[in-house]
Amino acid sequence: MNNSNAFFSFNRRQILGATLATAWLSSASVWAADEAPEAFIKRITNETLDLIKADKVLRNGDVNKLTQLVDDKLMPHVNFRRMTALATGPAWRKATPEQQKRLQDEFKTLLVRTYAGALSQVSDQVVVVKPLRPGQEDKNLVVNTEVRGKGDPIQLDYRLEKTPGEGAGWMIFDLNVLGVWLIENYRTQFTKEINAGGIDGLIASLASRNKSNARNS
Repeated sequence: MNNSNAFFSFNRRQILGATLATAWLSSASVWAADEAPEAFIKRITNETLDLIKADKVLRNGDVNKLTQLVDDKLMPHVNFRRMTALATGPAWRKATPEQQKRLQDEFKTLLVRTYAGALSQVSDQVVVVKPLRPGQEDKNLVVNTEVRGKGDPIQLDYRLEKTPGEGAGWMIFDLNVLGVWLIENYRTQFTKEINAGGIDGLIASLASRNKSNARNS
């Protein structure tokens, strides 16, 4: 497989798992500050799963509506700046504010379109939330789940942080699909692009990928 085909790629099963996970986390606009993280995951997973199953347009794969769903419902619950910074690595601190914004915007577009492209595959899946491992800290807490449906179960873990102050709640900043953490996966690929062409090279590669995805959608 050449670099252009391999760039930013999960295999199909990983993409499906990540898509189901992140999209189902999106439905609650307000949550209780004292809600247990595993209860938070379970509640909004079930709410959004029901929403997708009940919407024929979403199930039929309308890309615009799927993209809007992910953008409107998921992104408010993701610390996307932290996610982008962690995926970029040390080069993030050297980037200008304008470069950071452009990189974050292109990375967001890539993930939104990737996830939206697989949402139509939701059918009979259910998510089982496992008991929380004790002794974890609120700033780096992992909730383990398993997506069950046709075929083998898909391991799906969420890394969360609790936001402080008024309106405190849980925010997602990483996902583990079948043992592969999203940030780690992208960091490896981002590093190759940065080494080859700097931050601007990475931004250009992301923009090119997004344009290609838009043409093929």
